Amino acid sequence: MPEIVDKTPAEGGDARVRVEDALAEVAALIRKNRLVEGLVHEQAAHAADAQRAGLVESLVTKQNRASLTHKLDRLHPADIAYILEALPLDERIYVWDLIKSAERDGEILVEVSDAVRESLISSMDTDELVAVAETLEADELAAIAEDLPQEVMDDVFRGMPLDEREQLRAAMSFEEDMVGALMDFEDIQVRPDVTLEVVLRYLRRFDELPSQTDQVFVVDRDEKLLGALPIATLIVNDPETMVADVMRPPAVKLQQHEKADVAASAFERYDLVSAPVVDTNDCLVGRVTVDEVLDFVRQRGEEGVLAQAGLREEEDVFASVWKSFQNRWTWLAVNLLTAFFASRVIGVFEGSIAKLVALAALMPIVAGIGGNSGNQTTTMIVRAVALGQLTREHANNLLRKELQVALLNGVIWGGVMGLVAMMLYKDVMLGVVMIMAMTLNLLLAALMGVLIPMTMMRTGRDPAVGSSVLITAVTDSGGFFIFLGLATLLLL
Repeated sequence: MPEIVDKTPAEGGDARVRVEDALAEVAALIRKNRLVEGLVHEQAAHAADAQRAGLVESLVTKQNRASLTHKLDRLHPADIAYILEALPLDERIYVWDLIKSAERDGEILVEVSDAVRESLISSMDTDELVAVAETLEADELAAIAEDLPQEVMDDVFRGMPLDEREQLRAAMSFEEDMVGALMDFEDIQVRPDVTLEVVLRYLRRFDELPSQTDQVFVVDRDEKLLGALPIATLIVNDPETMVADVMRPPAVKLQQHEKADVAASAFERYDLVSAPVVDTNDCLVGRVTVDEVLDFVRQRGEEGVLAQAGLREEEDVFASVWKSFQNRWTWLAVNLLTAFFASRVIGVFEGSIAKLVALAALMPIVAGIGGNSGNQTTTMIVRAVALGQLTREHANNLLRKELQVALLNGVIWGGVMGLVAMMLYKDVMLGVVMIMAMTLNLLLAALMGVLIPMTMMRTGRDPAVGSSVLITAVTDSGGFFIFLGLATLLLL
């Protein structure tokens, strides 16, 4: 079985396989430990020499725990985070207790999901949490500050140097969807009026360069950003060359209060590794690196999936029943109300359904295709909003286009189902009703598929949250009403 060694993340296309192998091995070690401990404890309970049996139990327990600890020590913190997220709560805490390094604890807490982090923090006392928090950089600590008890944050603040304290306050002042929340303070600054040799000597003074350092930033004496000096340029040019002669304008300058989506788009568009962050005076305040952007994009993607399913927040799959209920009940309640409304629409036409039973068999088709089409439109709108491709000025053109697509789909697929209905039930007018109902419901789905997310966006809400639930509600109720109403008017 392949192993992940030297505390480095798994590389290449087999990364997922290797970390899953590590998870399987850790889970097997946990089961083995518990089985052995249970057997030894049972034997100790029946042994004549209870003291000696207790020593044997203690020795076996220590050996098994040492084996599991050795395995964990060889894993990268991100892989341990993955393993912790995949373990039930009792096994998760068992593994967490085996990790005794405050520095590794901090790295793992930054990597795990919010829901799992909460369960780990609740198992630690104040002194442990303070020790862990003190190992983190200001930007990392800000990322988990909301999950830490206030007394822990107070202790950490008091023990910080003044400059780090100010950095932490700055990092905590940004909302999680702002560039400032992704920013770190490990930027390297140089002046334009020095030679490359001076810059090289300056860099050699570091024990190691900050992660993702592909460029150093050129600033004046007021720390205003003038340009960037790529490391590749620094290496290949004459050491006597002045920085000002080879520096380049930065590919992009990010404002600290901009939306983080702007940074994600810039990194994707320009294939960036790092980018400078400036304040309103164009002074360099930090940088954003590709690893933070990838984490943000992944998190937003997960939030979008959860939001479309009507989940309020990320959920620990091994959370208690009550917590899972709290996370899920809101949109289930909304769905229940909309389903009840749809049932009342059907109830209005009970007499029509009783006279023509075929209506009961055909009406789910009308509602279903409308919901599908509406969700397709909504997904396209939400994606365009996330990529910054949609503005209010384009809303009318987009609505017109989606209505035309819906009309075309309605005529084609409504015609197909109309012919099927005619052949099945030997009723030409029933086929006509099917064509009209499917076309009208697809038009309704397109209208709502554009208006619902656009309205949410204009009111400052996330257009992904619950849009699919609302679309389904409208197309179900509208589809039933249109189909049964037309059937009542034209067939009965």
